[in-house]
Amino acid sequence: MTTQQFLVIHMTDSTGATLAQDEDQRMLESWAQEGTDAGALGPGAPVAGRDEAKSVSVRDGRTIITDGPFPEFKEWFAGYDLIEAESIDEAAAYMAKHPTAVRGRVLILPTVKLPWEDAD
Repeated sequence: MTTQQFLVIHMTDSTGATLAQDEDQRMLESWAQEGTDAGALGPGAPVAGRDEAKSVSVRDGRTIITDGPFPEFKEWFAGYDLIEAESIDEAAAYMAKHPTAVRGRVLILPTVKLPWEDAD
């Protein structure tokens, strides 16, 4: 079995359903147990809200650090996970069981090597 690593980004979404805290917790614990049992679940965590965020960029040799919130965002990053799956479709099926898929949106991105890294 060959697996690939995927970065999962949890997003808020105003069109998502609300979940009672006990249902949210039940779904999350079930999802985490399934991932742990399958060896698919890597590190992950929720993140702080937009008021605690910063944006960093460098332009013309000058570092620009901007405090949040970021009004151009309609959605917000709620957390992340690293998971292992045989395909992005398998990763999507697994992530459909996460409460964020009900309350918000889940983005799944395959990780790739940098162009100068040796292929294994």
